[in-house]
Amino acid sequence: MTDQTFAPPTEHEVAARVRISRERPRWLAGAIGIVGILVLWSLLAVTVFADGGGVPTPWAVVAKMGSDGWSLYGPNASITVGSAAQGFLWGNAFALLLAGAVLVVPQLDGLVTQLGVISYCIPLTAIGPIIQIVFGGRSTSIFLAAVAVFFTTLIGALLGLRAADRTSIDMVAAYGGSRLQQLLKVRLISSLPSLLAALMIAAPAAMLGAIIGEYLGGVDSGLGVALTNAQQQFDVPRTWGLAIATGAIAGAGYLIFSLVSRAVTPWSAGQEGTS
Repeated sequence: MTDQTFAPPTEHEVAARVRISRERPRWLAGAIGIVGILVLWSLLAVTVFADGGGVPTPWAVVAKMGSDGWSLYGPNASITVGSAAQGFLWGNAFALLLAGAVLVVPQLDGLVTQLGVISYCIPLTAIGPIIQIVFGGRSTSIFLAAVAVFFTTLIGALLGLRAADRTSIDMVAAYGGSRLQQLLKVRLISSLPSLLAALMIAAPAAMLGAIIGEYLGGVDSGLGVALTNAQQQFDVPRTWGLAIATGAIAGAGYLIFSLVSRAVTPWSAGQEGTS
């Protein structure tokens, strides 16, 4: 063999490989990953977990989801998503209001930060029963969904608002602008990438809070109630199907805000490359 056999690739070959990798569809890696998960799931279901019965095969889950149909998933999903959406709106509105207040009145920083840490540290299952006793009904799901998103949005909003360009802020101040005008004219725009990134995380968190609220009882419908009933009846394929549907809905919320972030803040995609 000659030394040419082990020669490193030339710059043109490297560039061609990079071009091919860029031209490859972005969804291909995700599709390969999903296929791999399904294959692994099927193998484990028919081998390691075959005797226990706690892990059904993918086709058994799909067949059960098909037989249950819209009559099970539609009404329950719409109720849970409605509770999660209300909690999402209330929790984010309160977080944004407090974040703006901190920028206008800096003395509130310590109090607001402590409130955010407390909301993050208190387990949802600890405060859920109290809310259930005091208010009852759907209020528990809505409240827990709001608590689940509050800390994430608060921190994301504060980081984004504080990351505003100092020159622009000084310019607004030089023309007589108040802290409120600095917030509205400069800080809000600069905070969009961090804020939308926080909302991407908050959307699945709101779904989790709503599900936990339904698990605690007091309601007779929703994905959490359907999951509880399926577990009590030891209907394993239905339990897995409901879990997958819940995860898909939470993932859809993440995807929606990811697309919004790309559309609203296209400039943020190139920040790392230019730094």
